[in-house]
Amino acid sequence: MSEPDGTPVDVAGHLDWPRLVDDLHRLLRLRTTPIGMKRFETVAEMEAVPRIRRPQAIHTTDQIVGQAARNGWTVGITRADLVGDQCAAVIGLHPRDAEWLRGERYAGVWYSSPEDAAAHQAAMDLPSFGTHEALAVSPLATGRLDPPDVCLIYATPAQMILFINGLQWTGYRKLDWGCVGESSCADSWGRALATGEPSLSIPCFAERRYGGVMEDELLMAIPPGFLPKVIDGLDALSRNGLRYPIPPYGVNTDARAGLGVSYR
Repeated sequence: MSEPDGTPVDVAGHLDWPRLVDDLHRLLRLRTTPIGMKRFETVAEMEAVPRIRRPQAIHTTDQIVGQAARNGWTVGITRADLVGDQCAAVIGLHPRDAEWLRGERYAGVWYSSPEDAAAHQAAMDLPSFGTHEALAVSPLATGRLDPPDVCLIYATPAQMILFINGLQWTGYRKLDWGCVGESSCADSWGRALATGEPSLSIPCFAERRYGGVMEDELLMAIPPGFLPKVIDGLDALSRNGLRYPIPPYGVNTDARAGLGVSYR
């Protein structure tokens, strides 16, 4: 069933997660499982999620996200499950304190000086600390995090620009994002958790090395309420012949015939 505006909902009035995911695959042919991320005020609330897995080793948050997106698992963590404060801070499980802000371990590795490392730390977008004890990730289609705080969509650049075009089909506004470089999970889930806004990132070295992100993938972190709007926009674009995959027209071909189909 759906709302009068076409938003897919189930009989209880919740978003119909299987249908939303099916629509994303239909319209964009995604290769990677769309997942949700949700923070919990207590560990007990996180552990009450159906079929939740708890790590048996120490991981990066990138690995935990990858276990959902690549393996299809539902996984819950606390600060104690993570390898360092950087991972914990980006999901609000570690404070943005003076020691963290110095970022000393990154000087000489990712940045040429302590000043550059500290500037990087200060530039990161982070959610608030002190309100949550745990976090879980899960494939969206399971509906186990109903609703998640943010949805994570991995896509190629061609798929991603159409996703953004769908988002802008109605209520257009320019979308602005930044890039902190290493720890660019702060540009995606960190920023989306902090602001409630769609947040695009170029996944960093660690996300690709530890999280299994493919080298041609971008990441959109987006609050779930935006997804029906994206799908409605993608459907409208598809009816106009603007759909994925985007067939190459040819660099030497007279463009007027192709453009004439869209711009009569």
